[in-house]
Formats: sequence, structure tokens, C-alpha cells
Amino acid sequence: MAQNIHPTAYIAPNVSLAENINIGPFAVIEEHVTLADNCQLGAHSVIQSYVKMGAGNVLHPHAVLGGLPQDTSFKSETVSWLEIGKNNVFREGFTAHRSSIEGGVTSIGSDCFFMHNSHVAHDCVVGNNTIFANNVAIGGHVEVGENVFMGGAVVVHQFCRIGSYAIVQGTTGLNKDVIPFMLIAGRPAKHYRLNSVGLRRAGIKGDRYKVLSAAFRLLKSKGDLSELEQTEEIKYLNQWLAVKSDRGSHGFIEVTLV
Repeated sequence: MAQNIHPTAYIAPNVSLAENINIGPFAVIEEHVTLADNCQLGAHSVIQSYVKMGAGNVLHPHAVLGGLPQDTSFKSETVSWLEIGKNNVFREGFTAHRSSIEGGVTSIGSDCFFMHNSHVAHDCVVGNNTIFANNVAIGGHVEVGENVFMGGAVVVHQFCRIGSYAIVQGTTGLNKDVIPFMLIAGRPAKHYRLNSVGLRRAGIKGDRYKVLSAAFRLLKSKGDLSELEQTEEIKYLNQWLAVKSDRGSHGFIEVTLV
């Protein structure tokens, strides 16, 4: 087992460390933590209790994972988890809290990039390939899809949902759901158009893009999406819209689904 652990780091006795772990000066790993291969912990980074982390994750200095939920009703003896996938980057000052529910999980996927001072609250679900720019903060129970880009200083109210392939302009405040594939911005927030750049980079172009464009026009006019070709994107959009929302969405209401 090849590990490079600085002598000033603190590691609790019942921590499970895989191979090729690098732990920097004054880093802390508390009890009931599991780290898979090739994880790197920068100086003064902290992993608190009840965290499971996949391979290849990188914590920069002063990142803190697994903190107690910022929920005044939470009892510290509650056993809950923060579970993280593979190959994520957590920059300086990032924080993520474990679930507020006994046995519950706050979940972060794989291949995400969380910039300086961004925050994932208790009971959130963050999908793969998502980027949080500096100072993004999402409240409890927020769901973020895959391939989402959150601009700097975006804040999200608890229980909101942000669909896959959406892009949120910096400094936007969200108190309702963001529809997949869309660009949203403004104060108050408003869906403007498809996330054309992000979709193109993801390979959603040509006829697939044209079908999504038609869906966007139908959503604006409260039309019926069943007349569209049922591409993978349209199937996902229908499934996402069919889920009962706790917050409602920023426009596009009364949509007729397949």
C-alpha cells in the first residue's frame, strides 16, 4: 500500500485508505471515512465523519467535506453520509455537508469541478460533469443534473431542481426550478434560450438540437410535446417535467406531456 502522508496530518484510527493516497500538512480525516485510490488532500483540508469518496478526488487547501448540516433541528448523534464519486476537484474553501436525515445521503457525482468557496448543502444531489464557479451556494435538498454549469455567486433556494445541461448566469438567484437544456439569468431569474454552447460541446447538435429547439418553442406556448420525435433528450425532458416540483419553475407552466 503506497501512501504519502505528511507527519503533521491527523487520521482517525478507523479510517479506510486505499492505495496511492497523498495527504498534505495539517490535513484532518475523522472517523468513519473511506477513501478510494489516488485521492489527494491538500494542506489543512478536512474530511469529517461519515464520508465515502471514490478514486481520484483532489481536495485543495482548506476544503471541508462532511460537515454537520446547517439545520437547527439536526442532532449531532445522527448517522448520515456524504458520498462522492470519482475524479472531482474541490478547490480552496469548498464545503459539503452530510445529510440531515438518519441514514440519509448527500450525493456528489463524478468528474465535477467545484471552484473557490462553493458550497453543497445537506441532502443535495449533484450529477456528473457539473461545474460550480466561485461562491456558488445551493441550499438543502437541491437537485442538480449532469453537465450543469453554475456561474459565479449563483445561489439556489432549498428544494429547487436544476435540470441537466442547464447553464445559470453568474449572480443569479434561483427560488424555482431550472428546466433542462436551458440558459437562465436575470433578477428575477428567467429562461432565455437553449444552452447552445453547452449542448454543442456535449454532441447534441444537428437534428437532435432542432428537436430540442422545437420543444423550447412548445414550452413557451404551453404546447404538447407528444408531437415531437422522442429523442433521448425529449424523453429526459418529459421525465423531468413529470416529477412533481416543490418549488415550481421559472415560467413554462401547464405543459402537456407525453
